[in-house]
Amino acid sequence: MVDDKYFLGVDVGSVSTNMVLLRPDNTVKEALYLRTQGRPMQIIQEGIKLLRSKIGKSAEIMGVGATGSARQLAATLLGADVVKNEITAHAVAASRVNPQVQTILEIGGQDSKIIILRDGVVSDFAMNTVCAAGTGSFLDQQASRLGIKIEEFGPLALEAKNPVRIAGRCSVFAESDMIHKQQLGHSLPDILAGLCQAMVRNYLNNVGKNKDIKGPIFFQGGVAANPGICKAFEEELGQPIIVPENYDVMGALGAAYLAQEKVGSRPGTRTQFRGLDLGETRFLAKSFDCPGCANRCEVVEITQDGRSLARWGDRCGKWSVAGVADTAISGLEQKEEQQGA
Repeated sequence: MVDDKYFLGVDVGSVSTNMVLLRPDNTVKEALYLRTQGRPMQIIQEGIKLLRSKIGKSAEIMGVGATGSARQLAATLLGADVVKNEITAHAVAASRVNPQVQTILEIGGQDSKIIILRDGVVSDFAMNTVCAAGTGSFLDQQASRLGIKIEEFGPLALEAKNPVRIAGRCSVFAESDMIHKQQLGHSLPDILAGLCQAMVRNYLNNVGKNKDIKGPIFFQGGVAANPGICKAFEEELGQPIIVPENYDVMGALGAAYLAQEKVGSRPGTRTQFRGLDLGETRFLAKSFDCPGCANRCEVVEITQDGRSLARWGDRCGKWSVAGVADTAISGLEQKEEQQGA
């Protein structure tokens, strides 16, 4: 059945792990937003289990795409057919949703980026520095400190009558400034609205500096759920901000589209996906220092049920090439066993 065929997109970041099942007709069957919690391998497996419970073991995954900061790890575990960076994945997803989009504002848990599109092609982009002042994790932290749920943050900010000005270039200074404003007696909505405006100023002055921001403008990433941030962007840019339906999983959606382009457009091409039962597979990650030279590279190795899948981290390629060779040899051995049987 056509309804049982899907393309899988996976976006593994430091804060969230997102998965999207895309039907061949480009409609989204399932979308998962999971907290990574510092356990990307286990969360990927939990996500596959959840998807399997929703679509059944008989469903066919026709292709897999991986993106995000842990895309290499995700690709190794899943057997991805295509691996791309977040810039490409977000741009592809936005262009498929609205071919006219020219600017993408993306703010996630630990990073933020801006992508400039012209005629559907990425012409410019930028990412934030190491500072977390303009990211979702900082908003989570402040919501917790103020004793409110993160879901209440945006609606409360919209109730502001006189937003206060808060220093937003540094998370430490911003928090100190917020505490000072509280001590002066400013209302919580005014302080939250001021923080939203500070975050937007920080984003535009750093990530969006010298960028030609034109509409239509898409706002993607988990922070796009905050209406206070959306309003602050609209006021600062003087343009409407569009939050797409799958704003929080656009990276995974883009990865699914990329898998569709690579595998789905080539008749006879088979996916490398390891199967929906990989949730029960035993994966293990370990690392060691290579003593081969003065660099002493830290090499990471991923094994599946005791068999080496991949290695990376070495500058010379000594161990990573060996990992590829091990996997190829193992595949040949399995093929010979099957032929012998």
